[in-house]
Amino acid sequence: MASLSKDASGNITLQVVCSDGRRRPIRLGKTPIKAARSFKLRLEALVACQRSGSPWPTDLAAWVGTLPDDVHEKLSRPGLELVPRREPVTIATLGGFLDKFMEKQRSLVKGGTLVFIGHGVRNLRKCFGNEVALAEITPGMADDFQGFLRREKLSPATIDRRLSLARSIFRSAVRHKLIEENPFEGLRASNKTNPARQRFIDRTTIERVIAACPDAEWRLLVSLARFGGLRIPSEAVGLRWSDIDWERDRIRISSPKTEHHVGHESREIPLFPELLPPLMERQELAEDGTEFVFERLRRDAAKSDTGWKSVNLRTQFTRIIRKAGLTPWPRLWVNLRASCSTELAERFPGHVVAGWLGHSETIAVDHYRQTLDSHFESASKSSLEPTRKVVQKAVQSGAIRTLPEVADHCPENDRTPQNKLFCGALMLTDKAGSVRKMVDTGFEPVTSTV
Repeated sequence: MASLSKDASGNITLQVVCSDGRRRPIRLGKTPIKAARSFKLRLEALVACQRSGSPWPTDLAAWVGTLPDDVHEKLSRPGLELVPRREPVTIATLGGFLDKFMEKQRSLVKGGTLVFIGHGVRNLRKCFGNEVALAEITPGMADDFQGFLRREKLSPATIDRRLSLARSIFRSAVRHKLIEENPFEGLRASNKTNPARQRFIDRTTIERVIAACPDAEWRLLVSLARFGGLRIPSEAVGLRWSDIDWERDRIRISSPKTEHHVGHESREIPLFPELLPPLMERQELAEDGTEFVFERLRRDAAKSDTGWKSVNLRTQFTRIIRKAGLTPWPRLWVNLRASCSTELAERFPGHVVAGWLGHSETIAVDHYRQTLDSHFESASKSSLEPTRKVVQKAVQSGAIRTLPEVADHCPENDRTPQNKLFCGALMLTDKAGSVRKMVDTGFEPVTSTV
């Protein structure tokens, strides 16, 4: 089925009789004769399988898989077609994968989350470039990315979130079999809130802010954030009048952020007393048949493709705070929600508060709950009170005497008569009222060797 020939220059050629009866050459070049004969045997096996239509044996298939691209191309050319053509190998680049990743996320996440992902993707492109192969990004380069984020002068909390996002992105690449290992897997982020950006907004402060709000919608919006713990704006925009159960004193909150988790599409919170006045005020001003509580803000958002970003709640809220004579605090809306969580945790079990605010207790501790000065003050008072009572009772019973009272019971000291009042560490009275002095050995215990 195949014949082997060698010309004067030492080049070897195989002549193969194809399935159509025609002989076609396969030039092997200057190849050792032993290797050429082995190649001839494999070639005859391929021809036999082609004519009989039978599958390749395992060893033959493995041999075909090891063929260099140029040899494989010769065996797959038209007329011979002993092996199928190899598809060009496409190298997955970072830019191409990030494009597909972002396209998929657009159908899975909300606008705010998509903006966050976009920032992380932009950082990856800027650090590594679009043309770098995914498989070429090493754990060392992941460390370099962390340094890149620091040079961008991002806050530690933001850096942690960007690293966590990068790890998720490359984990997706692993699951799609584009890379074998995640270079960011060993790069751990603390994923904690920056304490320097935490603020507890007390009731006196928020009352001043509410008083400075321009209308009923703003007064209700701020109240829902501080006293109801709502995420602003995502959970406020979807609030309907039908969500308020006036008879049961509850409010149903739809949560776009957690709706993709089964059972977390919505939650109920109590109709807290602080929410009742602004809700009633807003209801009195609402037009008949109005569906949403924040109808005007929704209309403003609908005027632009950017939605709530065009309303620019942060800028308006900053002006309101300054109008109240206060300095705007970091993370304006988040710290209102955190203050609500911290305050409620003083009165209700942690799992109850976490359920009302729509997150886990772990998230509450890591990102929302704050330690206040009032906690220290309360702890100090509660810990000192039993001690005060014990000392007071002992003094009243006469079990403890003051130093002047016991001075007459101290022996004279010729060398230091001025220390008469300090002759003993402690003077006690027994049941009969006699004064008994503790041993004059000072503060060190008595030992047999000293």
